[in-house]
Amino acid sequence: MSGAGSPQPAAADPGRVAVVIPTIGRPQLRVLLSALIQSVPADVPVLVVDDSAGGVLADSALLSEFGADLALQLLHSGSRGPAAARNVGWRAVAADWIAFLDDDVVVSPRWYHELCADLSGLPPQVHGSQAVIEVPLPLHRRPTDFERGTAGLAGARWITADLAYRRTALAAVNGFDERFPRAFREDSDLALRVEDAGGRLVLGARRTKHPVRPADWATSLRQQAGNADDALMWRLHGRDWRQRAAAHRGRLPGHLLTVALAALALTGRSRLRRLPLLGWLAAWLEFSLRRIAPGPRTPREVLGMLATSALIPPAAVGHRLAGEWRWRHVRPAAPAAVLFDRDDTLVRDVPYNGDPNAVEPMPGARAAVRRLRRAGVPTAVISNQSGVGRGLLREDQVAAVNDEIDRRLGPFHGWFVCPHTDADG
Repeated sequence: MSGAGSPQPAAADPGRVAVVIPTIGRPQLRVLLSALIQSVPADVPVLVVDDSAGGVLADSALLSEFGADLALQLLHSGSRGPAAARNVGWRAVAADWIAFLDDDVVVSPRWYHELCADLSGLPPQVHGSQAVIEVPLPLHRRPTDFERGTAGLAGARWITADLAYRRTALAAVNGFDERFPRAFREDSDLALRVEDAGGRLVLGARRTKHPVRPADWATSLRQQAGNADDALMWRLHGRDWRQRAAAHRGRLPGHLLTVALAALALTGRSRLRRLPLLGWLAAWLEFSLRRIAPGPRTPREVLGMLATSALIPPAAVGHRLAGEWRWRHVRPAAPAAVLFDRDDTLVRDVPYNGDPNAVEPMPGARAAVRRLRRAGVPTAVISNQSGVGRGLLREDQVAAVNDEIDRRLGPFHGWFVCPHTDADG
């Protein structure tokens, strides 16, 4: 084993790597950069992107403090959010892999070595590798509501607290979507788009700690702004986006009911106000107790939970409605084209079929192709017809069958037929 301060063994080379750290000037940034000095070779680019309002980082001070030990570059993104800051970072450097780190994570002295071990030898279809995220919680007491929420990052999928992407994958999907203005859902959106483009993301073996940031009583209230981002995710990725992103459903349906009960209690006739008021009180107490019971239950925590449990439902619903209105015209991006197999996809498989009269569409095929045509998505058919190479079919017979399929299900924009056998190479 290497002793403290001894050089680390050479890491397997996954290709050129750059490190991108968006920041709003938290003090933990210097802690992270100090740790990277112990981990990252001096020729690896480390790009710190200042996204604070007005650019609070003193560039000269940071360079003089860390520039001698790191290939440090300081950039500014104009306070446009972490998505924009990460885009500024990765677009400013040529590297095979871009390793994104949050400015408040804690990495080990072997972090870069472990990163390279995770990335080396990955097949081309793997476009990203996430670290195992650990969230340290207090040992001397029960965690607060906010601490428990942060602990959920440990099981989150594809969060950019420590996640490396191939630069080609970022370029293919045009990086992070800057319509996500806060550190919420912008990483899930990117991961879904990378997967939609044919890439896979994997969990590496390196481990990175994500400490819980200090929070005041209103932090949970401010976090409700993320409901507007959920509206954008729904528009971009469809109804099943939560399942695909492994995102928790949340309490929005319950918040909607709570807000509706409050509205009835405030606007209904005096004789009819009692029932919705009792319903609102029951919903408020249930939500409050659900948040208070697992925590430290100090007077400060209890008072904060009681207050925010009354304010969170209208805040969540308000942000969601605002997001639905703002993104009402957004539609999921259409694919460039859809390529169909022929047999057992568009039509039932008849081995070595050369008879147009034997063509029988598969259930749902006509409706699927019609929907794509109405959406303006080009379609084509790719079919392996090795029967031609085996002498069991003539090319004109295959063409006749394809013409019949095109007549009944098309027109398709193109037909691509492989008439060869394995022996043809």
